[in-house]
Amino acid sequence: MRNNINVLINGIVKENPTFVLLLGMCPTLATTSSALNGMSMGLATLFVLTCSNIAISSLKNLIPDMVRIPAFIVVIAAFVTIVEMVMNAYLPALADSLGIFIPLIVVNCIVLGRAESFASKNNVISSLFDGLGIGIGFTLALTVLGALREFLGTGKIFSITVYPENYGSLIFVLAPGAFIVLGYLIAIFNKLQKKTN
Repeated sequence: MRNNINVLINGIVKENPTFVLLLGMCPTLATTSSALNGMSMGLATLFVLTCSNIAISSLKNLIPDMVRIPAFIVVIAAFVTIVEMVMNAYLPALADSLGIFIPLIVVNCIVLGRAESFASKNNVISSLFDGLGIGIGFTLALTVLGALREFLGTGKIFSITVYPENYGSLIFVLAPGAFIVLGYLIAIFNKLQKKTN
């Protein structure tokens, strides 16, 4: 059990996909114009990552090596389809806001990378904890990035007004703001990580 907790923490801190591994930059930069969008994208990826890790770890001995990657993509695509259909049915405005980035979870290097590097080599329970850890790390990173961009750009966090919008700076809601805020967050995260080591 202790090893599984270490795998979970490892995904959140030491191998954080956004701040350490720098994976999944496309959805990270494109969907974090608000805290809600960032959190939603992170939670969708968390669900797909955890479910696909469990499924791939369960099926790893049945999948021939020649078709390993295509089989992983089919498993991942099944869970992405579930997420997309549920979002379209129950959260259509959010699905429209995230747009093409929900179906693109299928080819997200975080999900496919964890399937190849961890789930295909470890047992189901460890793969579950790995999916949860990496997914929580990704969700936290996107939520923080989205919250900061929304706060600096519009004076709101989760659409709750903190200060008047006309004091915000539009650049933080636009694409350049994503790069600026992400750069500072990576620097802060790495500085804090060096202090704890």
